[in-house]
Amino acid sequence: MCHGFVIKLCETSFIIKAKRCANMLSQVSRPDRQAIIGLLARAEAVELSAPLERRWPGLAVRDLRKPESGLVMLRGRIGADGAPFNFGETTMTRAVVELGTGERGYGQTLGRKPGIARMAAIFDALAQRERDRDRVIEDVVQPIRKRIAAEKARLGAQTAATKVDFFTLLRGEAD
Repeated sequence: MCHGFVIKLCETSFIIKAKRCANMLSQVSRPDRQAIIGLLARAEAVELSAPLERRWPGLAVRDLRKPESGLVMLRGRIGADGAPFNFGETTMTRAVVELGTGERGYGQTLGRKPGIARMAAIFDALAQRERDRDRVIEDVVQPIRKRIAAEKARLGAQTAATKVDFFTLLRGEAD
């Protein structure tokens, strides 16, 4: 059971749920679309641009919704079932593309990063094509997953180094 801090990013017609849990990045060999979109949203620019230029140069892509930035409300909960509260606002960029073969992809990222949102949408669309899905997972999604896991392990090691173990000594009467 996950008892993490839950953040909901909300906009009138656009809702993303992000959960920070220990099991967030399960080691499923073939992740579902929601997991792929979630990992693409956390990608760095080079993690998306290099495979796109190397594997799919000259790909026919049409912007259905050009990358646009806006504010979204961050909602939080304390624990798994606490009352929701408005945590604050942040900027977010989203994009929608369509490949020449008809697949539509949706991409989003925190911050003002139109290039990343557009490339994430392209990879979401490519992951829907059966002939490209395995290459997208192998060349794009798995490296992002490995980087995030390494960052999480590094942060865990830094946190563990500051851990203090408190214990109580049982005091008995001296005979």
